Amino acid sequence: MEISAAAYKNFWRFDLEGLPADLIRRGMAVPDPTQPHGLKLLIEDYPYATDGLMIWSAIENWVRSYVNHYYPDSSLVCNDKELQAWYAESINVGHADLRHAEWWPTLATPEDLTSILTTIIWLASAQHAALNFGQYPYGGYVPNRPPLMRRLIPDENDPEYAIFHADPQKYFFSALPSLLQATKFMAVVDTLSTHSPDEEYLGERHHQSIWSGDAEVVESFYEFSAEIRRIEKEIEQRNTDLKLRNRCGAGVLPYELLAPSSGPGVTCRGVPNSVSI
Repeated sequence: MEISAAAYKNFWRFDLEGLPADLIRRGMAVPDPTQPHGLKLLIEDYPYATDGLMIWSAIENWVRSYVNHYYPDSSLVCNDKELQAWYAESINVGHADLRHAEWWPTLATPEDLTSILTTIIWLASAQHAALNFGQYPYGGYVPNRPPLMRRLIPDENDPEYAIFHADPQKYFFSALPSLLQATKFMAVVDTLSTHSPDEEYLGERHHQSIWSGDAEVVESFYEFSAEIRRIEKEIEQRNTDLKLRNRCGAGVLPYELLAPSSGPGVTCRGVPNSVSI
């Protein structure tokens, strides 16, 4: 919790939480207005970025069509008291400690609203999926990713250094969590990584016919759903491309964390519509 609190205090900025801005902030891309998404990846075979940017664009296009339908000009955005109150509460109450930061985006135009909503949807859907649903497949085997270590690696002046130097593997095993600690950790990450049978994934609605009576908006959603299905096929193709060594090859797991659909259970894939915790 202390690490998370420090990261939030010193690093978190809503205006940099969207995927393109985040990739640039982390040094994984540089701005390039001639490229799609306005950036150039410094590591081209970066599955999280390449798959994520497709989903980001699909979300952004869907949100833009929705926003422009209901807010065709800036005056409607500025004069919507409920909308402005929601955004003000998000800043002043939801992030009271950061409410005076100068980097908060303004909400004055349809494009402002599109950007804000796209970021929120991205964080609550695809980014969360990429971080969450691989926890058990990648870390359920505790020696692969221990949640804690009971012994520090000794330095050369430490009395335990000779024991460590004589048999590093034995020392490592002795530092692993206890059986009870490991079992608790495995149970938690298994639960966190599990999709429920009634999960609703990006581009899906179980009852589309009663969602909206506006034909234009419904049609836009169908287009979004079709784009999500196209992205899923593209991800499947990438995972069989032997040139992409970070997602295909001997001993390399296919990168499916951003594959939109999934069955129930622990699947290491699937992007739900929103965080379900």
